[in-house]
Amino acid sequence: MDPTSRSYLELLRAFQRQLETAQKPAAESRWIVGHAAGLDDEQLAARLMQAVPPDVEEAAWAMLNLRLSGYPLQLLLGETEFYGLRLRVERGVLIPRPETEGLVEHALADLSVEAETRVLDVGTGSGAIALAIKTIRPKATVWATDINPKALELARRNALNLGLEVTFLEAPFTADLSELDLIVSNPPYLPDSYRPEAPPELAYEDPSALYAGPEGLNVARELLPHAWKALKPGGWLWLELAPENAYTLLGEASAQGWRGARVLRDLAQQPRYLACQKPSHSPVESEDEDADLLIPDNE
Repeated sequence: MDPTSRSYLELLRAFQRQLETAQKPAAESRWIVGHAAGLDDEQLAARLMQAVPPDVEEAAWAMLNLRLSGYPLQLLLGETEFYGLRLRVERGVLIPRPETEGLVEHALADLSVEAETRVLDVGTGSGAIALAIKTIRPKATVWATDINPKALELARRNALNLGLEVTFLEAPFTADLSELDLIVSNPPYLPDSYRPEAPPELAYEDPSALYAGPEGLNVARELLPHAWKALKPGGWLWLELAPENAYTLLGEASAQGWRGARVLRDLAQQPRYLACQKPSHSPVESEDEDADLLIPDNE
């Protein structure tokens, strides 16, 4: 090795120091260097003591500087992993978060493995939720809506790359679909007041997929009556929400007649997911069930 050149190990350590100083995960160094070099983790580990080609080091430093400026890591890499799926991501479209994997996990429990069910993902973004559900429940017919044409184009490309059949519709909320067994949504849920203090990474995503009015509930609230109309009796609605709003919307949904409303926590033990069911009969048929509506899970 040329004594003036830097090994992959030395470059990784230099990047780790830079990232730690900027209070970003040091592990990102591996993804940045590996992406610049065109190497996966195993290949990079096998070359730690080898010299880094000058063009690779130059590209890696350019990527690191972008990352330190607040550019999202997923956009630097051009992709992210969600529920075991490799998805393309682009600027101006919501980047899937780990919390949303929990939403998919919980929603799948209300979806039969064998039955030919009808499922809708509202506000699909990159298509993450819809594609994950279609992968795990291949017999389901899955639709996904969004009002962002760029997001829908990206979602369709992700579906094509994965060989999954999902119908993507440019429409708000439920696109007048009906007789659905399940509606899942990660709607925008940040309050507008959060914009000035938001991390710089959020500036590269679709603001309409992030912010939802003074409380962060404008979209989720409006979705409730649309979901009621679109679901078949006994169908389920699952939402991802801000922790400070989950119980607020639980109370509102219960007051509107949704049955079995409950809140579940994410891996960080934050109240994150709201589930509620459209009754399979008229509410007047069993008034005693009202006593169960406000019992939250995991409290």
